Amino acid sequence: MVDEELGEATIVYEDPDDGTVEKNVQNEHIAYFQDHWLVKVGEDDEGRDVVRRIPATRVYHVERTVERFEEEVKTIRDQVQSFTDDLRSRLLGGGDGSDEQTGPLSIDVENENHDDNR
Repeated sequence: MVDEELGEATIVYEDPDDGTVEKNVQNEHIAYFQDHWLVKVGEDDEGRDVVRRIPATRVYHVERTVERFEEEVKTIRDQVQSFTDDLRSRLLGGGDGSDEQTGPLSIDVENENHDDNR
């Protein structure tokens, strides 16, 4: 079910078959992930979402209507914070956070027992 309060988005991109395409979708049906825009384009016979992945290099622009710009920015900031927290946890061994490092993470890539004969 689409939540009308989330607003709409328009994505303009280059399609190899159709040329320049302008598509309007609900905000909840578009996302940016791993250098691609993901756009819901329909559903299959079993009711599963069909999503088109559009490389960011083919997208001219995306316009979105949002209730409040500050909330949109907060959402993006929260997503970045979640990603960095997860990355930090993985790099530090995924503990319970009690050994959380507060400063920059440095990784020593030099081996003191370096064998020059390898």
